[in-house]
Amino acid sequence: MTLPDPTDIARHYTRFRVGQRVLLTGHSHQAWPDVARDAQIQAWDDAAQQVDDKWDRAFAMADRVRQGYAYRLDDPAGDYALAANTHELLVRFLSALPLHGRPRLVTTDGEFHTIRRQLQRLGEVGLEIAVVPAEPVVDLPQRLADAVDDRTAAVLVSCVLYRSGRIVRGLGEVQRACARHGAELLIDAYHAVNIVPFSVREEAVEGAYVVGGGYKYCQLGEGNAFLRVPAHGTLRPVVTGWFAEFAELAEPPEPGEVPYGKGAARFAGATYDPVSHYRGAAAWDFFAAQRLDVPTLRALSQRQIGRLADRFDALDLDPKLIRRDRTSDLADRGGFLVLETPHAGRICRALREHGVWVDHRDEALRLGPAPYVTDDQLDLAIARLDLAVRTPAVERPL
Repeated sequence: MTLPDPTDIARHYTRFRVGQRVLLTGHSHQAWPDVARDAQIQAWDDAAQQVDDKWDRAFAMADRVRQGYAYRLDDPAGDYALAANTHELLVRFLSALPLHGRPRLVTTDGEFHTIRRQLQRLGEVGLEIAVVPAEPVVDLPQRLADAVDDRTAAVLVSCVLYRSGRIVRGLGEVQRACARHGAELLIDAYHAVNIVPFSVREEAVEGAYVVGGGYKYCQLGEGNAFLRVPAHGTLRPVVTGWFAEFAELAEPPEPGEVPYGKGAARFAGATYDPVSHYRGAAAWDFFAAQRLDVPTLRALSQRQIGRLADRFDALDLDPKLIRRDRTSDLADRGGFLVLETPHAGRICRALREHGVWVDHRDEALRLGPAPYVTDDQLDLAIARLDLAVRTPAVERPL
């Protein structure tokens, strides 16, 4: 595979100044292509010119965003609800579960805060939250499947763990266990979409709900979260907006029953700011024009992460100060390199002062390249990391 030249790609991100600073926050917030700004302006112009009639155009943009997600999840027949963030969709999903009769939710200790915090709070008010250790990842699907019983309403698990970047393979096994016991499966695919190939069909999770968004590897910016709803889905969220009956407004409602649309429309919200979907549609068009499909993005990301890892290993730094987990291949990880250090916050700040943007979670320093980051920038980042680690201020015990 011939990979694109990041220098050529970087020309399309002038507003984010990707050539003047090293943005290794690709797993958290990638830069937006310049065309996304043009799209935001177009959203303003459409509103000014068309007033209330703008919604036909806005809904068309939303459909293009949905199609982009379905394409990237190899899910051509998939049905997608959109929202401003994944938490909105998670809450609607949870509100639809039969928790009175099935008061048990199964998850892992490796979930992003969206799931982790909400389930922890539900546990405080009486729901049973079964937390399965995420490590070792190799048998996580089996351990999740074993944890499902007839009291379980749903299993909630990521296909790429947000802190370590480890890829969870074999979630079809969890899907089958859920089907046997009448439970639902919700897969958090945020750290997979547009960077780690994830096929709903090949993973055999057509019966699962899948949540994610475009703030990270998709470059769509905020306001572009999705929930993939399986074809059999008949859940009726208790937390529900009037858009969930939008297609049914002309029909007389059934007596005593709140009406819902079909499929993903059941999880729709209410009036929203459509600017995010203009930006999202423009970003999808940009990826297509640059021929940046998921296999290409994955190959480029793996090459970049491999370069970062090789340069880091060559530094031969004291593992008490900073180290890299070598227990799995880079091919088994997502779109960022994790370095473990008790000084993660301090190193992160020191790098920022020298124009290298990374982030950290607890003791995990995360370096996330993106298609517009050049080899010279990767090498510069590791050189600056070397200096930051070796400074006396970092080496002193905390």
